[in-house]
Amino acid sequence: MKKTLIVALTALFATGAMAAEQQPHWTYDGKEGPEHWAQLDPGYETCAIGHAQSPIDIRNATRAALPRIAFDYQASPAEVVNNGHTVQVNLANAGGIEIDGKPYRLVQFHFHTPSEEHIAGKAFPMVAHFVHQAADGRLAVVAVLFKEGAQNQALAQVFDAMPPRAGDKVELADSFTPQAVLPQQQGYYAFAGSLTTPPCSENVQWRVLKQPVELSHAQLLQFQHLYAMNARPIQALHDRQVLESDD
Repeated sequence: MKKTLIVALTALFATGAMAAEQQPHWTYDGKEGPEHWAQLDPGYETCAIGHAQSPIDIRNATRAALPRIAFDYQASPAEVVNNGHTVQVNLANAGGIEIDGKPYRLVQFHFHTPSEEHIAGKAFPMVAHFVHQAADGRLAVVAVLFKEGAQNQALAQVFDAMPPRAGDKVELADSFTPQAVLPQQQGYYAFAGSLTTPPCSENVQWRVLKQPVELSHAQLLQFQHLYAMNARPIQALHDRQVLESDD
């Protein structure tokens, strides 16, 4: 279990040349695409045999009196990295969240287009995954869905800084405030899942915020110019329960 966790964290937080050196090459299509991830490396077998894989199509969720997610985000220095699979924003000291009384530190967030999570069969143009880590190494991901609309001012400096080449990184001149990206209403869907990239490790707590936020068509194209599609296909739910908060 400890070895699996180390592999998962290395894959999740490695960037650029380090990621390429440590991981077998994988992509989102062709012979190294999602259907073949498990064959690329023995450490990726969970991508094929796991029974709590992400992403999922969220439908027929069970309403429940779930507690609000305790967000305690803070402005932080930020590094924008093109890691060869997405654009990732590494945060040095951005606070975190609390889930079921357990604190998780916000480490990074990154983007997928279209959204990996579907709501009743519908994908959104983009999603941001805010990745948090607890003291024991456990992970929790908060997903923020995006729809096209007005320019997203909170993310403007991130989109303008996106490096064009894999392995490149840019330090933001100003601190980044992750709280500004969140929707006003923070009701959510909750389920147990996995990383959506190899090694697809499970035991990840997922919280998908129900209210999408806006980004402009121009901002969406900025990202899609680098990554036209970087979303893993929907995975089977199996016997998992998906809960929906009342708010």
